[in-house]
Amino acid sequence: MSYEMEYIRKFKELESSLNDITRLSLSANGGKAIIFSFSPKDENNYIREVKKRYSERAIFIDLSKIFVNYIDSIGIDNFKDLYKDFIDTPHIIFKDETDSNKDFFDMIIEEIKDADNLGKLPILLRTGVLYGTGIENQNILEHDTVMKLKQALILFYPSKIENNDLLFLNFKTASRYRALLIN
Repeated sequence: MSYEMEYIRKFKELESSLNDITRLSLSANGGKAIIFSFSPKDENNYIREVKKRYSERAIFIDLSKIFVNYIDSIGIDNFKDLYKDFIDTPHIIFKDETDSNKDFFDMIIEEIKDADNLGKLPILLRTGVLYGTGIENQNILEHDTVMKLKQALILFYPSKIENNDLLFLNFKTASRYRALLIN
């Protein structure tokens, strides 16, 4: 299927899913999220299209920008040292539930909550930046803030389906529990 035909179908399915949050929640095992899957090579095209279609009713949360802000907040030299020290356990740097300091995960959740408080759809873009952070889509999908959203969270997710498995960035097995998959 050509990119144009595929994106028309996917965006039609997205709109249909957003129009019935109750049905979405039932389809998403009680969650309020949509994983919008696309080939990583088409990411820029899909981002351009979602911004065109949803600019009035959504807040676009670019995870790559939040990542840079997080690194800036702790300083690049501190980040390098931390990353070397915790190379085998990166979640300690990016998503540490025992630390009261704001980390990358906290910053993401805060942006989602802010969008919801404004009555806008939170749409996560550039989710590929999560690779190597120890933050899985499941951490986001099952977070209390996301489960209580008034509207759906949409994850723009560079991935593919292979043997009924969702593969993040086309190679890393990922969960779709608590989300409706649009593929």
